[in-house]
Amino acid sequence: MAHQTPLGSSASHVSCLDLWREKNDQLVRQAKVAQDSSLPMRRQQLAQDALEGLRGLLCSLRGLPATVSVLPLELTVLCNFITLRANLAQGFTEDLAQDIQQGLERVLETQGQLEARLEHGLWGLWDSTLRVSCLLPELLPALHHLAGLQAALWLTTNRLGDLTLLLQTLTVSQSRASEDMLLLLKTWRPPAEESGAPLTLQDARGLRDVLLTAFAYRQGLQELITGSLPKALSSLHEAASGLCPRSLLVQVYTALGTCLRKMGSPQRALLYLVAALKEGSTWGPPLLEASRLYQQLGNIAAEIESLELLVEALSITCIPEARQLLIEVELLLPQPDPASPLHCGTQSQAKYLLASRCLQTGRAADAAEHYLDLLALLLDGSEPKFSPPPCPPGPCVPELFLEAAAALIQAGRAQDALTVCEELLSRTSFLLPKRPRLWEDARRRTKESPHCSHWVSATHLLQGQAWVQLGAQKEAISEYSRCLELLFRATPKDKEQGNQDASYHLLQTLRRLDRRDEATALWQRLEAQTELPQENTAWSLPLYLETCLGWIRPPDRETLCEEFQTSGDL
Repeated sequence: MAHQTPLGSSASHVSCLDLWREKNDQLVRQAKVAQDSSLPMRRQQLAQDALEGLRGLLCSLRGLPATVSVLPLELTVLCNFITLRANLAQGFTEDLAQDIQQGLERVLETQGQLEARLEHGLWGLWDSTLRVSCLLPELLPALHHLAGLQAALWLTTNRLGDLTLLLQTLTVSQSRASEDMLLLLKTWRPPAEESGAPLTLQDARGLRDVLLTAFAYRQGLQELITGSLPKALSSLHEAASGLCPRSLLVQVYTALGTCLRKMGSPQRALLYLVAALKEGSTWGPPLLEASRLYQQLGNIAAEIESLELLVEALSITCIPEARQLLIEVELLLPQPDPASPLHCGTQSQAKYLLASRCLQTGRAADAAEHYLDLLALLLDGSEPKFSPPPCPPGPCVPELFLEAAAALIQAGRAQDALTVCEELLSRTSFLLPKRPRLWEDARRRTKESPHCSHWVSATHLLQGQAWVQLGAQKEAISEYSRCLELLFRATPKDKEQGNQDASYHLLQTLRRLDRRDEATALWQRLEAQTELPQENTAWSLPLYLETCLGWIRPPDRETLCEEFQTSGDL
């Protein structure tokens, strides 16, 4: 006992510091062993044990008074803890921001400058800490490492103003006045760690490279969405040349292909899409973009083939690669946006794209089969929440039935079309008012679908066409009459708006059926619409109605108008 060194002595302090550093190094090695494990459960347990060990070590170090001699180790342990915690949680949580704040406060404690800066928040602490860091050169490597983690947190929470200020301060001698984030990240040169320094899971320079790639990709994708194509091309090239894992490189190459297609360079776009397909097993985005490219080029066969491959690719369950226990680029990216041009959706959504494009391009037999596959998924409950891709806007489920019926009629399968129509009527007809006096109330309803009556009337229209194909004229006339009756009941006179082709078809049909009063009312509405600005009356028809109009010879408008004006219908 006589030879023991008192706890507060310098020798005891150095001895404990060495032990704590060795503990840090051991935990870092343990995390790296976990990273290399091929057994998911063992990997998770080893990583979690290392995290708890780092948490305990950090608590021990924070139990001491803040001193310049201990802080390099304490800040390194803090950086290792935040890195591992964010990786295991797959994101930055609020308590990690508090850990960073406490680390900065510990630095300022050594200089007696904490209290004056607390009211300025986290950026105020960073500003104060980096100002005094010139007096503490031994803390610079760890402070830059911690700054990289702060930058990652602010990037994921879109605090780009604070992030810009932080990077400007870190690069004060090179680009103080710049607000270009990519330039600031390129200019930032974190000091190298000294030999014999405590081990880290990820050094500051590696973290800087991750930040550079993540920001370049985020910015490039946003510029692509907003239409700033030359800027997007530059940002995406920057991302592709950086620390880009293969899974992300597929996305970057696809985005470059989209950008070049929109800029009118389809051949260059195709080269990037081929490169994206070669990079890994995430084939959905490049295949979807390839279909858009071939559609733009008018190569229908290649477009359909791309969509067929897309449906097949989305049916394959990909096993994700084991993530590194680091701050990776994907960790700093936002959740996939359904409105993004890179979002390829589900297999059923891709199947819908394939079916609709087959119908639009005259491949009726193929379209019919694809639509029937989709309806089978809906009816057996395999796809209870089917929703077509948002770009371009797709139909709701009733319109999917109507498109399927139109495709079946186009393919010469009238009896199957009638079956589909009956199924749709069984799901929608009960929503319609049973008595005429209730129609006015039904028109004002906002909770029910305002399109229900139009879906039912379109169903009768398609049934009429199916009966025509089967040679049953009486049944066809009956269905057409029901269609017209529903249209005139359901559409408020002051709200009726015209696709001109459809309106003149309807007018011609009413005259042929000798329904003079309804024909006259429609004529008067058409005449009134000619006085409205063109942009107020133009709208596109749903695909199922476009298909219907394709079966009928368009009426000669001028002849029809002359007949109306000279006849006694007015």
